[in-house]
Amino acid sequence: MTRHPLPQGMTRATVVTGTYDGYMPGFGNDFETEALPGALPQGQNSPQKCAYGLYAEQLSGTVFTRPHPERTWCYRIRPSVRHTGRFDPIELPYWQTAPNVLPDIASLGQYRWDPIPLPGSDQDLTWLTGMRTMTTAGDVNLQVGMASHVYLVSRSMQDEYFFSADGELLVVPQEGRLRFCTELGVIDVEPKEIAIIPRGLIFRVEVLEGPCRGFVCENYGQTFTLPNRGPIGANCLANPRDFKCPVAAFEDRETRSRLVVKWCGRFHETWIDHSPLDVVAWHGNYCPYKYDLRSYSPVGAILFDHPDPSIFTVLTAPSGQEGVANIDFVLFRERWMVAEHSFRPPWYHRNIMSELMGNIYGIYDAKPQGFAPGGISLHNCMLPHGPDRDAFEGASNAELKPEKLDNTMSFMFETRFPQHLTAFAANEAPLQQEYIEVWQQLEKKFDGTPGIK
Repeated sequence: MTRHPLPQGMTRATVVTGTYDGYMPGFGNDFETEALPGALPQGQNSPQKCAYGLYAEQLSGTVFTRPHPERTWCYRIRPSVRHTGRFDPIELPYWQTAPNVLPDIASLGQYRWDPIPLPGSDQDLTWLTGMRTMTTAGDVNLQVGMASHVYLVSRSMQDEYFFSADGELLVVPQEGRLRFCTELGVIDVEPKEIAIIPRGLIFRVEVLEGPCRGFVCENYGQTFTLPNRGPIGANCLANPRDFKCPVAAFEDRETRSRLVVKWCGRFHETWIDHSPLDVVAWHGNYCPYKYDLRSYSPVGAILFDHPDPSIFTVLTAPSGQEGVANIDFVLFRERWMVAEHSFRPPWYHRNIMSELMGNIYGIYDAKPQGFAPGGISLHNCMLPHGPDRDAFEGASNAELKPEKLDNTMSFMFETRFPQHLTAFAANEAPLQQEYIEVWQQLEKKFDGTPGIK
């Protein structure tokens, strides 16, 4: 296994005993890992006495009676009841939670935003203070729905930690590199990668290369999983072996630390006298992971027509209704276009799902103008959308030879619930007021005579 340098703040001299050996491959596996030899008990979960004087503690991400429950056993320096004290409410006004329906803001419409500017040298933004919520959907109290955010980060969290009791976080970097130091290990992410941080897991975010900007989908519902492949079969799309879970790494650090908790949309802080990232060993299947989007193998039409975009689903969070997801995370990356006598870009459509798109880099084929890297668009449920005039004319008249759609990567957070704009999205983010006009130049071509025009 490739050796990696120990994470910042986890040096052998002052913090970590053991080494940081990177990642373990697989999705949904029962992993086991220890930072000290013999720290992980074998043959049982909760021995009378744990090695090294550790405490055994279970972290559950699903109900106990689920057919395949998601849970992880942690062997830690202190039980997590020592990682909290009295909670005091705090305000993070730009981080919003559903339900967030504002009567004076119209969410009915097709919207697009320019990239939110990266933080300047005069802005001191951490993962917490730099989060900007764009839309919310569903109800966190019912554990259904989601929120979409943009993060702007210029500074590492220092002696500061966070966990969300509201949902897991799907992180999509667009600029800069971040490090997530979690209870279960360390994950580094950069553009063209994603990370998933489970609900309830404590972490600290550090800037490896900044300033940083990216997107976050906060999932209030069932955890993300791989989609059912149906007739696609066992291969292509996102393969389980390409997901990477961190090995155990821990901090044994006595210093005053701040822990911020998000619970039912409200934020609270508590102060402790040590680092809460003190899990020396663990085993289970409820854990953070990362995925390289360049590993995604798209499938498509090799004769005619444009398939449904469901073939580009990387991860899905199921709902209680079969076939209608709480969230789908969909990726549009480089691929070959070969369909004969067909309109190749996405067709015009109306959809029960609400679609929030983000551009990681390059040009999106259905919107060649105005959808810049870092930009966002929203097409809410049952509202029509599709190619603009230039994309329609270009695709309608192009020579249909095999063509590589290159240097492009966009994604979509889509949900069965309507997405409601926040005050920030409506009033502060760089909204393209003229976006709706991209379809106004589409011409009436019908003249009542037979034949293809």
